[in-house]
Amino acid sequence: MKPSCRLIHVPGCIIVGLMGLIVEIPLYTAIAIVKSPYMLFKGWHRLVHDLISREGPFLETACVPIAGLAILMWPLVVIGSIIMAIFSSFFIGLYGSVIVYQERSFRRGVAYVIAMVAEFDEYTNDLLYLREGSILPKPRYRKKSKSSSEFSVQQNHSLHGNYSAVFTEAPSIIVPNLIASRSVREAIHEVPMVQVWGSTMRLCEQRGKELLDANVITTADLNDWLKAKKTNDASIVAVGLPCFSFLQTMLHSIKSGSNGLLLLDDLEITHLNRPQSRLLDWFFQPVMVLKEQIRVLSLEEGEIRYLEKLILFGNNKEHLKTWENGSFIPEDPVRAARLDGIGRRMVGMSRSVSKFPTYRRRYRQVVKNLIHYSAAKDGSCSLAKEGSNRSITCSATKEGSNRSITCSASKEGSNRSMSTRSIGSIDIV
Repeated sequence: MKPSCRLIHVPGCIIVGLMGLIVEIPLYTAIAIVKSPYMLFKGWHRLVHDLISREGPFLETACVPIAGLAILMWPLVVIGSIIMAIFSSFFIGLYGSVIVYQERSFRRGVAYVIAMVAEFDEYTNDLLYLREGSILPKPRYRKKSKSSSEFSVQQNHSLHGNYSAVFTEAPSIIVPNLIASRSVREAIHEVPMVQVWGSTMRLCEQRGKELLDANVITTADLNDWLKAKKTNDASIVAVGLPCFSFLQTMLHSIKSGSNGLLLLDDLEITHLNRPQSRLLDWFFQPVMVLKEQIRVLSLEEGEIRYLEKLILFGNNKEHLKTWENGSFIPEDPVRAARLDGIGRRMVGMSRSVSKFPTYRRRYRQVVKNLIHYSAAKDGSCSLAKEGSNRSITCSATKEGSNRSITCSASKEGSNRSMSTRSIGSIDIV
């Protein structure tokens, strides 16, 4: 009966596959062509800015000729991205037939075809720092997945039913050995990437508030980055603050004895439960290596403070001198060079992560929240000062009024005594 049930959906699979080709290929092509000018000019702007400020691929002098060639070849990269979008739309459209076969629903296959256009539009918007989200509809094409416990129970019952007819003697001993065991990765709950982003941004906001309270960073630094001014102070917020928060996360994970990274709400990211993302694969293992290097060094408190100052301010010597946090440079030149190398690698990782899709939009909201927090703090301080001044003036006026009242009372008393004396003298006469 099961093959016949699946054969019923074969016409739907074919129809949805053809519909996916008809819809996805032209729409993907149109979206890629319309947004290609944005990609061209934004890419040129980013590369020229990195060339002027000696950041990104232009950080090392030896890489300048190769990176300069990237500016000239950038139009070919844009054309290649358009071709890749058209090429990938062919397979994405055909995958709609797989959705129909898996979900056993023609309607969900059509929903997949519509949703993939919105997904592509939203991804390109985030990649090019355009408007958030997509104006296209994004219907749900997957049913709610069954829990692992239901899966294991159903699998147990099915296998027990299959083998109980053959092995009638002691089925409780034979059946557990014949149950297919799941892999460790399937058994462990995978942390979604959205949760990792949210926890990371909340940590940045929390560390930013601490630095604002200590007057290490100011509202002017936040506004400089928000207005995209090309100043040295903007790098403190653009790179220094995320890198400072990242260092605190690694230090907290080392002190807690975690095998991975320990984020907010006791969320631990390890090799087993980390999100299955290609972008995360490029960074997770280097981060773990960097964490192990910091752990092996067994940094003292002053060395940790020096590393904090180094990654927060970078080459800004003015801020390095003004912030006195009890740091000291190690006397051993090898140890000092290791700390400098760790700081450079962390800054490089932060710069690379800042180019991820949706990062700038999320981090921009964090900076806005910090500006509101700083304004509210300054407003409360000014109100407290005004209140204290008002209380002083009120007390002064009260004292002045009391003094005037006592003076008037004394004058009235003296007048009354003089009048009684005069009256008494007149009577005596």
